[in-house]
Amino acid sequence: MGPLRLLILTLLGYLAWRLLYSHLREKIKKELWQQERKKKEKVEDVLEEDPVCHTLIPRSQAVRLRYNDKTYYFCSETCCDIFIDRQQGAVKK
Repeated sequence: MGPLRLLILTLLGYLAWRLLYSHLREKIKKELWQQERKKKEKVEDVLEEDPVCHTLIPRSQAVRLRYNDKTYYFCSETCCDIFIDRQQGAVKK
């Protein structure tokens, strides 16, 4: 193998390594950025207490009900239905 061929192979190997390295570096940066964004989203979410079973639930995952100009947050549709039934029972009395 001549010195010119060895030089060309070395140069091609170096270029392949640089392309692979830059691709992996960008991929790692993107993953770190997404993880950081998810952390910020989790921190910004507020916990609300379910008025029926008193479970704490993140506001973004809660079932919402607007009643008498107030928003109530529930852990499930079942708790929301129980709340509605109690409110209707209180109105009837």
